[in-house]
Amino acid sequence: MAESDAIIDGQCEPAFERVRDALAEVLASGFEVGAALAVYVDGTAVVDLWGGFADAARTRPWQRDTIVNLYSVGKAISAVCALRLVDAGLLDLDAPVARYWPEFAQANKARLPVRYLLTHQAALPAIARSLPSGSWRSWETITEGLAAQAPWWEPGAGHGYHVNTQGFLIGEVVRRITGKTFGAYLRESITRPAGIDFFVGLEPELDLRCADVLPMQPSPETAELQVSGLSLMRLNAYRNPPEISGTGVVNTRSWRAAEVPSTNGHGNARAVARLYSALAGTGVLDGVRVLSPEIIARAGEEQVYGEDIVLQRPTRFGLGFQLSMAERRLGPSPRAFGHFGAGGSLGFADPDSRLAFGYAMNQGRGGWQHKHVRHMIDLVYAALGQR
Repeated sequence: MAESDAIIDGQCEPAFERVRDALAEVLASGFEVGAALAVYVDGTAVVDLWGGFADAARTRPWQRDTIVNLYSVGKAISAVCALRLVDAGLLDLDAPVARYWPEFAQANKARLPVRYLLTHQAALPAIARSLPSGSWRSWETITEGLAAQAPWWEPGAGHGYHVNTQGFLIGEVVRRITGKTFGAYLRESITRPAGIDFFVGLEPELDLRCADVLPMQPSPETAELQVSGLSLMRLNAYRNPPEISGTGVVNTRSWRAAEVPSTNGHGNARAVARLYSALAGTGVLDGVRVLSPEIIARAGEEQVYGEDIVLQRPTRFGLGFQLSMAERRLGPSPRAFGHFGAGGSLGFADPDSRLAFGYAMNQGRGGWQHKHVRHMIDLVYAALGQR
């Protein structure tokens, strides 16, 4: 056994040994501190691996049940919650948001459809009014700010990544319909019944299982924020309130306890891959119906593709999911859909191969290409052909 292999725990089918080696190499090189990778095919785990450390001092080994802040991986989880309500006939994607959330009609938003919340066309990626430090803890402060906010561009006329606001927008619609906070609805309707280790709003007893998120390392892919007429919008999307992206607070009890659905969902690779295994198949996981096949098919259909007003690079979205695109492929299938998180965390489903992929780590790199993750995706598909 090679020295690098010793840091990897878990199991994988023999065809996927190169995937194990790749994860070991990434950890042994120091490119990642701790990480986990899971792959399901036809609902069965073919890869379930983890290794490295859960802290910067490298004193706490990454365990089978280690969870970590997965950042924007949670956006797709938010979408699943909304789409469940569509499935149940409780939410109409083409109805105005204000039907469910009357205060949202402010600032000429009375006709803005629910669909735009999922497709990043709502033109609400930021709140213009400066919010005080710590106000991300207050759901009402953020949602009231979004209800009062005028769109930054004509809704539907373009799309721009709602970095931190999408989860509040979707979550408030979920709350208005169900009477439950987003985290409670997620827990009670999906994750607890299906045994999915993913949380928005962590109870204190789960802190012992959390990996610390380490300062993200720079990458040559990282671009400086461009200054333009929309510079305030782009700045505030990440920094209003100052810690809305988790900056300086990501490992605190208050951050973990809060519900910031686009940003602070905690889980692991296995949990993400298991959820996507339902979306890659019939929509059912261990007897729990996550989504209907009809809604899954709709979710993966292209809604927008082109230059992103916020990110200033191409993005492609379905209903709440990032879609595979030439600039950032999720394997060979053009129908793959999922979501990356900051640093390279990822979950996606490939309905053509009935494959689900989950990757989690606690350091990662800046930028958006995440080439080491895409290399592991390539190895997974190479192995799939050898089974």
